[in-house]
Amino acid sequence: MTTLLASAETGHPVVTKWGISGLLLLSAVALLAAPLLMPPGYSWLTHTTSESAAQALEGAWLARLGFILFGLTVIWLASFKTAVWARAAVWFHLAFGVCMVGTAAFSHSPWLAGVPFDPVENFLHSLTATVLGFAFAFGVVVRFLQREKGDKMGRLLDVTAVAAATFLPLLMATQPDIIGLLQRAMFLVAYLWYGREALTRE
Repeated sequence: MTTLLASAETGHPVVTKWGISGLLLLSAVALLAAPLLMPPGYSWLTHTTSESAAQALEGAWLARLGFILFGLTVIWLASFKTAVWARAAVWFHLAFGVCMVGTAAFSHSPWLAGVPFDPVENFLHSLTATVLGFAFAFGVVVRFLQREKGDKMGRLLDVTAVAAATFLPLLMATQPDIIGLLQRAMFLVAYLWYGREALTRE
């Protein structure tokens, strides 16, 4: 892993930052478009992104692709930022990326009634989704603590990201009618945070 991180730093900075940004955008578009492939009854307001990538669901491939692109891109970003991010931040965001790929490898139970599913796979999906949430929050906190005080925009986005990762899941537990909207808002904040990190030197 150390060799992999070291080799990632040798890429051309301009190519790398725009490559990472482009892949983040592709991932976001895939997750945004995934509901278009869902059968009748799916709502982006009340159903989560994980449910658009559920087991035994035709069209789930697009959401799974979005998860995979997101995870691999964050792994690339964390590897590229080893000279900038604190070591703990690198490892937390690597964990986020690995777990995001895990959410694609292990799918959520179907939201359609009566469809058989693998409960072990559903549990592993929930586990990776939970771990990636904590990894993101802790990674952002570490980044906030090391960031220059003059980087007001970065620090503001750090606080926003941690607040979103903390309070939006609580709202999701109490507001099931808009759980899909709340989760997508959380994803949007994460994409913005990683996008800014990709495009800034420090």
